[in-house]
Amino acid sequence: MFRSVLGKTLGFVGYTVQYGCIAHCAFEYIGELVVCSGPSMEPTIVNHDIVFSERMSRQLYKIQKGDIVIAKSPFDPRMNICKRVIGLEGDKVCTSSPSDLFKAHTYVPKGHVWLEGDNLRNSNDSRSYGPVPYALIRGRVSLKLWPPHSFGTLSESPTRRIIKTQSDSD
Repeated sequence: MFRSVLGKTLGFVGYTVQYGCIAHCAFEYIGELVVCSGPSMEPTIVNHDIVFSERMSRQLYKIQKGDIVIAKSPFDPRMNICKRVIGLEGDKVCTSSPSDLFKAHTYVPKGHVWLEGDNLRNSNDSRSYGPVPYALIRGRVSLKLWPPHSFGTLSESPTRRIIKTQSDSD
């Protein structure tokens, strides 16, 4: 009796560890579901939308201007942020708010990206904290899963702040 219970318990623990390892690898290397909160990405992503963030683009250095990414917050590593990539390393980006009379620009340093929310008037982004290290990017948002009526790929930036350069078209 004792051997039978011990055998079943060890078998259960073994399967649990195996499935836990599989789940960990899937979430770490393939992708994850993310519930987005806050107004910074409206109207593209609104509060409580669920998106799928895939990890392969980040690992293969395939993040491009216009992609929406999930990244670790530069201020609070326990918090993730959802923002659009406006500039990659070497790009010249506008650091001003849309309402500023005089426009200021800067260059994105090597190993960094420039992230902004689609809702420029209500977004804490690279205009506040500067360029974000590429290593803080966790994944690229590839699909909106919830709500069902907006299931699918995500739209282009409504702000039109992404500047395509000659090298982008090559």
